[in-house]
Amino acid sequence: MAIATHPGSPQFPAMLGSVPPSSEEAMDAAVRDVRARKDAWVQVPVRARVRLVERLMGDFDAIGARWVAACLEAKSIPASAPAAGEEWATGPYTVMRHLRQTKEALADIARSGRPRIPGPVTTLANGQVAARVFPQNMYDAILFTGLTADVWMEPGVTAAELPKTQAVAYHEQPPGKVALVLGAGNVSNIGPLDVLYKLFTEDQVVVFKTNPVNAYLGPLIEEAFRALIEPGYLRVVYGGAREGAYLCHHPDIEEIHITGSDKTFDAIVFGTGPEGAARKAAGTPQLSKRVTGELGNVSPVIVVPGPWSAADLRYHGAHIASMLTNNAGFNCNATRVIVQHAGWKQRDALLRHMREVLAAAPPRQAYYPGAADHHASFVAAHPEAEQIGSPGAGALPWTLVTGVDPAREDDICFTTEAFCSLFAETALEAGSVAEYIDHAVAFCNDQLWGTLNATILVHPASLKDTAVRAALERAVANLRYGTVGINYWAGASFVLGTTTWGAYPGHALTDIQSGTGVVHNTLMFARPQKTVLRSPFRVTPTPPWFVNRGSAGRKVFRKLAKLEKSPSPLKVPSIVASALGG
Repeated sequence: MAIATHPGSPQFPAMLGSVPPSSEEAMDAAVRDVRARKDAWVQVPVRARVRLVERLMGDFDAIGARWVAACLEAKSIPASAPAAGEEWATGPYTVMRHLRQTKEALADIARSGRPRIPGPVTTLANGQVAARVFPQNMYDAILFTGLTADVWMEPGVTAAELPKTQAVAYHEQPPGKVALVLGAGNVSNIGPLDVLYKLFTEDQVVVFKTNPVNAYLGPLIEEAFRALIEPGYLRVVYGGAREGAYLCHHPDIEEIHITGSDKTFDAIVFGTGPEGAARKAAGTPQLSKRVTGELGNVSPVIVVPGPWSAADLRYHGAHIASMLTNNAGFNCNATRVIVQHAGWKQRDALLRHMREVLAAAPPRQAYYPGAADHHASFVAAHPEAEQIGSPGAGALPWTLVTGVDPAREDDICFTTEAFCSLFAETALEAGSVAEYIDHAVAFCNDQLWGTLNATILVHPASLKDTAVRAALERAVANLRYGTVGINYWAGASFVLGTTTWGAYPGHALTDIQSGTGVVHNTLMFARPQKTVLRSPFRVTPTPPWFVNRGSAGRKVFRKLAKLEKSPSPLKVPSIVASALGG
């Protein structure tokens, strides 16, 4: 039987973690410990914080291999499998990258008061200010061929005022606060990065509650983050919904950050059951605390018609498929709806290449609680769904639902995040390519749930048409998403660090969708609106995270983690050689 599925992110079933839950006495002690140090933390000099981060880098490097091994075991991934590269990418590499960037931002603050923006600051045609934040250094330029990223600020921020919106906590010196971070269970770096953001950008001491799904990482976090635990700035506790609720209502917890479901966010802010529903309807939260969160998305890929070659179709067939297969589909930034022009002659060819890539990718263990039931709910709504591959026990097939009617506003594929190995495709009618782009933007903004990230794929020849080029720039400006990627998976913004990660700003508490607030954001902007990635139509070599790159990802991301720990030009040739190989 399929479970009842409601719009938004799935509400995951309760489970017991691999580590026993913390008692109320232990949680009280954890809160008491950090509360006693909250005022001391805000007084820690910037240069002393640099030394703290340097120690964190060394300690995290020391446990990196064990971290990956624990994730591989929990997700039933052989160490030699190509998918092992994902755990290096989203574990040691990303955490070390953010630590290195945090160290450099703090050093900049010590020297000049603000983190250095590595690229130009420009005022766009619509009056918004954009800061070029990527590439940050020569290694980014070499290893991420042609990729750039700009953070667009909220309307009203001027170029002259932009520096004042960076590292605000280091200038306004707010009083100390105790933050609760509720960890996510899908990607191993989320908890550590959220902890770092609260401590070093928002200047708050932290109680971190692990998610039961990956509580096995808690002891490693305690080992790697002892530079913050020993002086009392961080405590790690364990448990599920009961422990989370206890901490949310703890009188000494002053702010809360969650990565997870909008259902959990609502339960925190408004409560559960009929009383919680009544509070939400009335717009009267049960908590007066600030609650931020990253809560998922029905992420779209807008495919712009153009003169795509056979090689283009193969490349982007793998590109789109990889946006699903990464982490077995258990990502909030995974592609969920592919938007195409109904009249494009190559629409079916692109789908065919996607199917070929999925057929060659071994099905993955559905390690996330409730995944099989959630998958069944989508298949029950769309019995025509193509289930690709022969999954073994505990695994799910890659699943593609094509030709979903865009007029069906309540279709589960549009209203509900398929947090599993499934995505859908729909096609829009339009009289021209420019008109199609405008229609696709309206469709994504108005019909798809969430505002986290959206990707656009557009051939350079299409942009020779001034109407299409203008429509593309309108799309970038008008898409209400926290990250917009052009010719590169927008989900990559999650990894880059100098970019922001979070929902498009402005959601009401009663309709929170993808959440509120941002994380990562190592240049510490206080008023960002969105991140915009731009890439060449095809990148050479093909990015190592593509699912058809074999062992390249495992080799590359392990080496990249070492590069972030100790940058050196001497390490680059080996990384490039691994990226060119397979």
